[in-house]
Order: sequence, then C-alpha cells, then structure tokens
Amino acid sequence: MVQASSPSLVTHAPLTQPAETTPARLLSLDAFRGATIALMILVNTPGGPNAYGPLNHSEWNGWTITDTVFPAFLWIVGVAITLSLGKRIAAGVPKSRLFLQVLRRAAVIFGLGLIVYAAPDFNLSTQRLLGVLQRIAICYLIASAIYLTTRWRVQVVSIIGLLVSYWLIMMLLPVPGYGAGDLATGHNIANYVDRVVLGAHNYAGTKDWDPEGLISTLPSIATALLGVMAGHILKLKRDLSERTTWLYLAGSILIAVGLICNTWLPINKKLWTSSFSLFMGGMDFVIFAGFVWLIDGRGYQRYVRPLVIMGMNAIAVYLASELLEEVLSLIHVGGPASPSVHEWIYQTLFAPLASPRNASLAYAICYVLLMYGIAYGMYKKRWFLKA
Repeated sequence: MVQASSPSLVTHAPLTQPAETTPARLLSLDAFRGATIALMILVNTPGGPNAYGPLNHSEWNGWTITDTVFPAFLWIVGVAITLSLGKRIAAGVPKSRLFLQVLRRAAVIFGLGLIVYAAPDFNLSTQRLLGVLQRIAICYLIASAIYLTTRWRVQVVSIIGLLVSYWLIMMLLPVPGYGAGDLATGHNIANYVDRVVLGAHNYAGTKDWDPEGLISTLPSIATALLGVMAGHILKLKRDLSERTTWLYLAGSILIAVGLICNTWLPINKKLWTSSFSLFMGGMDFVIFAGFVWLIDGRGYQRYVRPLVIMGMNAIAVYLASELLEEVLSLIHVGGPASPSVHEWIYQTLFAPLASPRNASLAYAICYVLLMYGIAYGMYKKRWFLKA
C-alpha cells in the first residue's frame, strides 16, 4: 500500500506483459494485497446487522477470519519495505534520501487517516487521532527506519524486543483499581493509557480506548517487521521453490509459537497481543507462500487478475469503500426519520431475496464487486493512486 512519495496518479505496465519483463512488481504480493482488501470490504460493509459470525471481529480473546485482515496489511507493508527500499539502496540511492521519502509518505498516509475519521463533521474536539491508516503510517515509518539502519539479525532482535516488551508492559504494569495483568476490557494498561492520553479522541465505538491505540502499536510494528523478514527470504538467491519452502517453514513455526504463547497471553486482536502478532504473522507467511508458488511459480496469473487489479490500487479502493459507505449511511431517502440510502437499498433489493444473514452477505459481496469496478476502471486508464 505504500509505494510513492505523495498521493498521485501514475501509469503502470499492463498485466498482460510477461512477468519476467516486469521485475519491479511481484504479482503474488499484489494478489495477496487484493485478496486482503476484498476481505476487508466484505466484513466492513454488511447489508444488515445479522452477519455470519466469522465476518465479525472476535468479541475479545480468540480470532475470526475478520481479525486476519489488518495484520495482513501491515505484514504486506513490511514485505514491500524490503523489496522497494532494498532495490533503491542497491541502485545507489542514499539512505538519508530514502528516509525523507519514507517520512513524507508516512505523513501523507497519517493525514488521510485523519480525514477518513473526521468526515463528515470535522469536529476537532472529538477527532479520532489514531486508526487503521494512522497505524499503517506509524508502522511503515518505524519499520522502514529499522530496515534502513540495521541488518537482518538486528531486525530479528527488534521483533523479539518489541513483543517481549509489550508482554511485560501488559502483565506487570498496574492499572488503578484493577492491578497488574488484568486483560479484561477497560482493565488493562493499554486501554488505561488510551483513556488518559487520548481522552475524547479515542475510537467512537469504544469511546474511552482505541483498538489501534498507543501501547498496542508496539507489537503491530513487530508484525510489519515480520513482513520485512519475509521480504529477506524472497530476495535470497535461491530457487523459487526453496524460497517458498522457507516462507512456509517460517510461517509454520510462528503459528506454533503463537499458539504456545496463547497459553499465557491470549490471542487478542483488539489488544494486538504478542501471541496475536506471532500467530497472524505466521498465517501470512503460509498463505503468501501459497500465493508465490501458484502465481510466480506455477504461472497461474490469469486466475488472480481481479485480485491483482484491486491490490495495485489498494489505497484508492480502501478510501472509496470507507467514504462511499459513510455517504450511503448518512443520506436519508425521505428525510431524517426515513431509512438511510444503505438501509433502503438493503431492505428493497436484498432483504426480500434471502434470510437475514444471506441477504447481508449478498449486499457485502455486491459492494466488493462495486469496489472492484472502480479499481478496474482505474486500471484500464492506467491510473494508480499511491501514497
């Protein structure tokens, strides 16, 4: 998602060009990014309140397929850091110049995140300061800085240090009225710090803490760095099948370690626990290994073309999905007391066709297809919005 100095429309080679003549892009990475954003749109825009269980976030501990989306984005950002910055370092671009570009990009992404949560009221007194794009910006900036200033061994140590530090913070620092090690909602140190520091600027859905909060950013940086490590594996001068095997092996180990750590620190997306970071990072390694083997190894590029097209314009698709859904939910068909446009479309076109869960899913699928239509239209014109 992070590939250019500022929001701009740029042209790109068509997908029909042979893969070996376009080494600048890894189609499997675009496809993985596209699959991730398609899933994000599917779970973020149900037609009604009766979505299937796996299409909702886990209430607290545990995970659903919905909880895999955000860590996958951060992991993909890490892979892109290694491939993109590594290529420019090899071309002789000074690291100081690269860092300034990274800083500018992070600022742009952070700003876009502020706009998404500010619209349409733009009430600065309750403006959400953190969020999805903001966390991506912070993780991109810090992971890039670590990549530019260290070698892979120090990067591994950084991952371990971040995860262990967060674990110790969560388990040892006491919260007034609850003590230390209580991970329940509102009782833990991460929620407490958000409540004290962010105040009214927390996520509106929780009001006094943020699922993309301050302290929980530490293990999310580790998630991005795990993607950096995957990028190192991809850059090895080994046969593709061997690199794919290493990706799969690394992912399997991380999944196992995450499940073991779950015994003492539960897998929890809203707290982004260390076990969550390890487990989800492992899943990304394994799933991406499959994408690399099928697309770049076996050559099944035609079959994932829609995913690649969405992945090549991930920022545009994300912003379009968020802002359009906001518009559909705010505008009412016949006045303030009447249904919103979203509700009217769902009740008129989808609810009569199926059970509430299936109707809600059908609406979400159609919304994904609409976003693909936007991405496809931009692709046909060779427009690629990047930040």
